[in-house]
Amino acid sequence: MIREQADTPPRPRPAPLWLRPLAGALERLRAGELLLTTPDGQEYLFRGHRPGPAAALHIRHPRLLPRLLLGGDLGLAEGYLRGEWDSPDPAALLELGAVNEAALAPALRPGAPARLLAALRHRLHPNSRRGSRRNIMAHYDLGNGFYRQWLDGTMTYSAARFSRPGMGLAEAQTEKYRLLLEQLAPAPGSHLLEIGCGWGGFAEHAARAGHRVTGITLSPAQLEFARERIRRAGLAERVELRLQDYRDLTGSFDHAVSIEMFEAVGEAHWSTYFRRLRAVLRPGGRAALQVITIDGAAYSSYRRNPDFIQLHVFPGGMLPSPEAFRAGAQAAGLRVAAERFDGSDYAETLARWTRRFHRAADAVRAQGFDRRFLRLWRYYLAYCEAGFRSGRIDLLRTVLERPAWPPYRGGPTHSTPRRRDTGIARNQA
Repeated sequence: MIREQADTPPRPRPAPLWLRPLAGALERLRAGELLLTTPDGQEYLFRGHRPGPAAALHIRHPRLLPRLLLGGDLGLAEGYLRGEWDSPDPAALLELGAVNEAALAPALRPGAPARLLAALRHRLHPNSRRGSRRNIMAHYDLGNGFYRQWLDGTMTYSAARFSRPGMGLAEAQTEKYRLLLEQLAPAPGSHLLEIGCGWGGFAEHAARAGHRVTGITLSPAQLEFARERIRRAGLAERVELRLQDYRDLTGSFDHAVSIEMFEAVGEAHWSTYFRRLRAVLRPGGRAALQVITIDGAAYSSYRRNPDFIQLHVFPGGMLPSPEAFRAGAQAAGLRVAAERFDGSDYAETLARWTRRFHRAADAVRAQGFDRRFLRLWRYYLAYCEAGFRSGRIDLLRTVLERPAWPPYRGGPTHSTPRRRDTGIARNQA
């Protein structure tokens, strides 16, 4: 369906030849609607028969079509980075694609050459000790000044916890830290391990609550910032921060925390991660983890076909399904003591980050980052938000426990039923 002007009612008109393959795929929409605008200003409206996201796609150059038809979702991402299309709300567009994936996939599935190339690129980033450090630095060592422009004052780069309407982002991040301590229920003065300490937000929070913290990271830039943060807070006697790989951890800790670090471990090393975590926890010790998971129904395809984030944002990254995560933890002798799924918290966090990133665009450019870099990050934030809103990915908040007794001999462990939060309405950043 086409409309020539915004104030005239839509009327049918055949799509031009170059657009017909995409138009044919969009005719299969089952939910939501898409307003597609061609480079010459013609507008086509596609509607599903069920309610869903309302999105707009403005094609800037016909080159997008072969890129999309040959590369599928990776082609869509590449086209955005090259400026071949725009949208007033990329997250809504990507959510529309996610909820209509079954209908669109036959026409927009990447071809074999594109899949093979993506797989080869992904394999160039193994998570060996050296590879892990290189992969982490590729993302986190863009400069503390870059992240400071659009993160909140807590310098927290993980999902917040919006426990009530009207919360600001910094308040919700602090609430997340409070929840993690609540999940651990540590005795006063406990010694906590943080695997992936970032810029030191949780370490500072836990130290202020009276605990000792040992934190590790692979990012020199984060380590420098976090150490200075702890020094300025007057907490250096309670906090030790190290540049260290989790595989090299020794000693014993009362409890542990790991906030969205597991995604960088890599599937080949999941068992090593869980075994090392169990080894450094004292009997009866707990570990509170926040982990992004992928829907079990999509997990098999995801394992075989690296996505945009793995190729462009987090080299070496890999999301577990909830089932794979539980199985790995239990195989290492860790009991799943509690879990909850808070995907709406992450969708809201990403929406806040997107608005803040948009407002900081000029400041980011002033640091020397170019147009393609800005578009990459806008797409990345939108891609993630769409994933959480569609349910393709979720946020797992879980507590693992090393049984106090008897010693682990490979027996069954207990896991709790899946719980999903109800979410809240969007708030202003």
